[in-house]
Amino acid sequence: MTMTEQEVKELLVKTNAIMDGHFLLTSGLHSPHYVEKFNVLQHPKYTQQLCEAMAEKFKDADIETVVGPMTGGILLAHETGKALGTRAIFTERVNGKMTFRRGFHLHPGERCLIVEDIVTTGGSIKEVIDVVKENGGIPVAVSMLVDRSGGTVNFGDVPWTALLHLQVETYKPEECPLCKQGIPMTKRGSTGKK
Repeated sequence: MTMTEQEVKELLVKTNAIMDGHFLLTSGLHSPHYVEKFNVLQHPKYTQQLCEAMAEKFKDADIETVVGPMTGGILLAHETGKALGTRAIFTERVNGKMTFRRGFHLHPGERCLIVEDIVTTGGSIKEVIDVVKENGGIPVAVSMLVDRSGGTVNFGDVPWTALLHLQVETYKPEECPLCKQGIPMTKRGSTGKK
């Protein structure tokens, strides 16, 4: 199944995964937009559609395993692996370090597709790439639901693709035009005000 960027964006807006308001981001910056991935991922049929679209790009890449980081990456890895007919595993943090647990392992040369929901800096994905390499796997590519980096992420020799490229404006609190207009903060994950 293929999906255009417009179709992906419409689905994320329809499920309130892309929200408009006045948000305080984890970074401390302010933004008029917020992406709450679980608003779309809570719907299995939409998750399946998105993951089938992610898998479509790699159907001829001889992928053996799909790997995603905990938490949202687990759902994406599972559904993308199902669409590709492969197994799906995930990484998680132990004492701050990304690793495989739960008996997950890779055989030497295992071809892996790495999936992620929303990427801003790509830091977590770089860690997953390192885990795959450290365990003998080959990171063939990275597939993400939303690229929020403005196209600036770089995974070295590992190519990447995204279903949606989203430019999200951010402001330092002292420069925020929404604050200057007196617009109250919107609670993340809801449409209600603080």
